[in-house]
Amino acid sequence: MFLTQTVPRQREIIEVVLRNGWDYMRRLLTGGKTDEPQLPTPAVLKNILVDLGPVYVKLGQLLSTRPDLLNAAYIEELSTLQDEVPPVPWSEVEVIIRKQLKRPLEETFSIVNHIPVAAGSIAQTHRGTLADGREVALKVQRPGIDVTIAQDIALIQGIADLVARTEFGQNYDIKAIAQEFTKALEAELDFTREAGFTDQLRRNLSHSRWFDPTQLVVAKIYWHLTTEKLMVMEWLEGVPILSAKLSNENGQDPATQRKAITTLLFRAFFQQLYIDGFFHADPHPGNLFYLTDGRIALLDCGMVGRLDPRTQQILTEMLLAIIDLDAQRCAQLTLQLSDSAQPVILARLENDYDRMLRKYYNASLTDINFSQVFYEILQVARNNKIRLPSNMGLYAKTLANLEGVARTFNPEVNLFDEIKPLITDLFRRQLLGDNPVRSLLRTALDLKSLSLHSPRQIELLLDRVTSETLQWNLSLQGLDGVRRTMDDAANRLSFSILVGSLIMGAAIISTRATTTQLSFLSSALFAAASLLGLWLIISILRSGRLK
Repeated sequence: MFLTQTVPRQREIIEVVLRNGWDYMRRLLTGGKTDEPQLPTPAVLKNILVDLGPVYVKLGQLLSTRPDLLNAAYIEELSTLQDEVPPVPWSEVEVIIRKQLKRPLEETFSIVNHIPVAAGSIAQTHRGTLADGREVALKVQRPGIDVTIAQDIALIQGIADLVARTEFGQNYDIKAIAQEFTKALEAELDFTREAGFTDQLRRNLSHSRWFDPTQLVVAKIYWHLTTEKLMVMEWLEGVPILSAKLSNENGQDPATQRKAITTLLFRAFFQQLYIDGFFHADPHPGNLFYLTDGRIALLDCGMVGRLDPRTQQILTEMLLAIIDLDAQRCAQLTLQLSDSAQPVILARLENDYDRMLRKYYNASLTDINFSQVFYEILQVARNNKIRLPSNMGLYAKTLANLEGVARTFNPEVNLFDEIKPLITDLFRRQLLGDNPVRSLLRTALDLKSLSLHSPRQIELLLDRVTSETLQWNLSLQGLDGVRRTMDDAANRLSFSILVGSLIMGAAIISTRATTTQLSFLSSALFAAASLLGLWLIISILRSGRLK
């Protein structure tokens, strides 16, 4: 169906592919000989996505969050993709806004700036003032973008169906990945989802034991004005964090302020990742603002990630394993994270991690790029065909963005000093929980129960051992097949011995035959041996185990 619905779009894609010289697709489209599907080089892939338009730019941005699928070169190239699209004229945007509002535009807003402050592939943002004087930001969906995305989603799914027939597509479960990306694109069309994410993030960060919540801001959502195509939120006055010009106005020198802001960001994101399990997954410099009052704001909460408690614990241990450069532990934790049913050779995985980590053995902890190490861990897992959950990509990308911003904003930052106290506290929380007294009481009750039941259980065990009534129930999978194989082998061996005996008996009788009866008996034995031997050969051939 998608082939007939998207013929014009297919033609456009073919033109873009040929124009950018993707060799594999060029051979495929021109009928040449092709090998297994191959990705274009990172630069060519980026150019293709840019030429295909805003939806594919967004797809490239989503791909940049999947280091579990692509290597570091692709991630780095796709991370530079920006929604550089011309803004929609105010006359078209105004129509969308009026349709979404319950009351007339003039009664709701006293002013709306017709020139957008930002324009993206899905929406553009305007500054406005409510009738009561509060400054707001209006995020408005681009007219017709829902139709464009629906067409491109149909095409993406159709291409995924074709690629899924190859070994490449089966190894990486291309259909599931395509479905995941299309769901993410569809979700971006519903601004109420992003508004909900923003509200949840603001609630989670409104209290903390690691940082001062008053120094971190997430925009307030005006729900009575927010719909699927329009989101109205608090206006936050500031500049991107890397453009911030710090001064001594508040009594602190710029170096001290940079250190304090870096610590604030690390602690806020570590809380999101390892305590809340709900995190802002796109902390690039444009989404981290330095406000005029000195606070830090998190913008654009459309892309978020989630981590369950078990995954949080594994990732906390993974950080410690990276610090200790423990290849064996990294391998074990990777297998715990894996959702793949394919068998893995543990020794090979450990050797790959050992080779990867060996280059960091003589490096100072302060110089280790933790996000780069985690990217390499994902690459080793990918090389061993270990499929990790998709949220691992968002987790790795979030760490990489956070670490990149921190190193650029404050080159003097010591990442180990920032991480060490947080990891210590995380392990303490995992051992004792949020309420140590409750955890100790629960442990005491468990020990009491164990102390009461253990002597009786040991007594029963000793009684059974001494009375020879102890029975072991073992369940070994796969023994039925082994038993059948051994039975078949034993039967064939018996028939072989029988055939051999008949042949030997017939030969002995034929050499000593003096009467017609003995000659007939010898011929009968030869005939029986031949029939049994022929049946045995046919049975072996039919079983397919002749080789």
